Amino acid sequence: YIFMLLISVLQAQSNYSFFVAGHSYGQPAINSKGLHPPLKNKFSYLQNRFEIEFGVLTGDIVEHASVASWDSVDADINALGLPVYFAPGNHDMTNRPLYESRYGASYYHFLHHNDLFIILDPNIDGWNISGAQFTYLDSLLNSTSLSVDNIFVFFHQVLWHEHYPSIIPNSMAGRADSINFWTEVEPLFSILPNQVFMFSGDFYAWTYATEVMYDRYDNISLIGSGMGGGAKDNFIVVNVGSNKQVCYDLICLESSN
Repeated sequence: YIFMLLISVLQAQSNYSFFVAGHSYGQPAINSKGLHPPLKNKFSYLQNRFEIEFGVLTGDIVEHASVASWDSVDADINALGLPVYFAPGNHDMTNRPLYESRYGASYYHFLHHNDLFIILDPNIDGWNISGAQFTYLDSLLNSTSLSVDNIFVFFHQVLWHEHYPSIIPNSMAGRADSINFWTEVEPLFSILPNQVFMFSGDFYAWTYATEVMYDRYDNISLIGSGMGGGAKDNFIVVNVGSNKQVCYDLICLESSN
């Protein structure tokens, strides 16, 4: 009876949930196999929250893009037992042919409960979403925005950093002198009737980096989180209610915190 009551309460609170984890290889230069061990220690938590239906890893999933590294990640995800989508980071794309041979296109979309999920790859052109990828994004939004509810967008680099100078990303590696997030990409979303939620994962690999951020303006929410720095390692559970309202659980990986 208590078990069924718990399920009923969870269903009443949330239509579905998913988790978002940034910089999931964890602490740099440690050479741990697969995903960050403190994240793996939370697998039972994720498995026991029955409303969590999948996860998204927002880049730097491996430190070194080798067959062995990706095999370890795949083994960890198999142990988790949930579908997991990748938004690749700069470390992941040091061997793009290997990544694409294993996981397919680095930018793509899918629908879930009539919400649109978009994975972008800023690694292709110096943090710019340009060329064929921009055309793809523009066409996708034009064709689907009026028929879907929420729009969730995932990428690794902190593309909005220009307007948030107090935010310290893990790295500015590969960034062009100027990028088109605020001039071309953000305007595609700000004109939409949908609520838009953008996630970056290049946070808190180092103790000097920002561990988490959230801001909301107009119809857009910007969310960043990550792990590897230690005591403030974190990931986010996103809860989508039956009314399509969104709320978040910020999960600390340090069990005593």
